[in-house]
Amino acid sequence: MHTKMKYIPACQQIISRVKRYLPVMLFILVVALGLNSFISNKNGLNDAFQDLFNKNYSIFALTLPGELEFAGEEVPMKFFDVRENLDRELLVNTYWQSQTLLFIKRANRYFPLIEDILRKHEIPDDFKYLALAESGLTQVVSPTGATGFWQFLAGTARDYGLEVNKEVDERYNIEKSTEAACKYLAESYSKYGNWTMVAASYNNGRRGMDKQLTRQREDDYYDLLLNEETSRYVFRLLALKLILSDPQEYGFHFRADDLYPPILTRKVKVDSSITSMVEFASHFNMNYRMLKYFNPWLRETQLTNKEGKVYVISIPFDDFRSDVYNREPLLQISPNGIEMEEVRSVR
Repeated sequence: MHTKMKYIPACQQIISRVKRYLPVMLFILVVALGLNSFISNKNGLNDAFQDLFNKNYSIFALTLPGELEFAGEEVPMKFFDVRENLDRELLVNTYWQSQTLLFIKRANRYFPLIEDILRKHEIPDDFKYLALAESGLTQVVSPTGATGFWQFLAGTARDYGLEVNKEVDERYNIEKSTEAACKYLAESYSKYGNWTMVAASYNNGRRGMDKQLTRQREDDYYDLLLNEETSRYVFRLLALKLILSDPQEYGFHFRADDLYPPILTRKVKVDSSITSMVEFASHFNMNYRMLKYFNPWLRETQLTNKEGKVYVISIPFDDFRSDVYNREPLLQISPNGIEMEEVRSVR
């Protein structure tokens, strides 16, 4: 009896504490049950969403064309290896959606200019896809030093009339580098008599291509065993041609104002030195950054020009940065694509 009496106060103390904290404990229990229910329902929602996603997002095999040509020359689609090589490049460029969509957007800005120069030099229009494959229509520099839209090495650029030095590098000049590329391509066609081989030799180099022609006693690109890059090269051009010629067929959907519009500029001739490109830009109501955007071939903040050579600098119109997407599509674009004729000279 004495032992029981001893524990009665302790029990009463425990009961008192339980009563005191019971509301808190019940609240915690309710929250825990509610949270568990929420998580269960959320998982159910996630599962339902995932199921819906799985049913609606699909990867499709691509239908290959029965007939295809590059620069007016037939692609032998009857050969299984030709079909499979084209299939590979079509899949890579179709399902690398972000890159290919950027290609489509940039092509709207730069293809008109490139097409006009190709036409002037009687180079097939399909070679615009070569510039796209080489650089993505950006002023990229390769690990070997090849530069610009057409990826010229410095020595080759000089051979075809481009100025390359510390202050001026015309590999970055879209018009002049395209002119040089046309000369190179025309020379290659005189050598091979075949535009497909011209395209392949642009990637592999004429010396490298000549070596393989001699070793293998073949003269057709589709019959040659070439290195991995060159063996894929023409097929990549074909894939880009197919996609950009009919983007929606390959799943690319966009509105007209999603594309990068050509930007209207005027030409300014300079036949003297420029001590400060920053001040020069300011004179035309723009900053140095925008001057370099339109003239990336100007490599320094000054232009010495000791010989008094005439340089043509592209100058955008006032308010161009805020007005580009407000213009009507291709408004006032001149016959040579993006640029208008030169309207003034600066000394």
